[in-house]
Amino acid sequence: MPELRNKPSAAPFETAALEALFRSARLSELAALVDAASGALEDAAGAEAAFAAHRGGLQEMVVERARADIALQIAAAGTQRVTQGLQTLLGMQV
Repeated sequence: MPELRNKPSAAPFETAALEALFRSARLSELAALVDAASGALEDAAGAEAAFAAHRGGLQEMVVERARADIALQIAAAGTQRVTQGLQTLLGMQV
């Protein structure tokens, strides 16, 4: 987090707290969740297109859509937790 360290207005406590939050949030894992949700949506769209073109089955389309819905819910929950953590941290009065 070099951009935080170079800001003269950031107190040492705030910088350390922000760095700890970013480490604990595991933003790379959150990005992986969002990427997985994106891939599931693409698979679902492909299954829908295949069904519409009479190349795929209804069951495959429904399963892919369900997988995409679950992946979106997981990614949304992860994003919400990170957002709540940031709001809590930024709302602290030091």
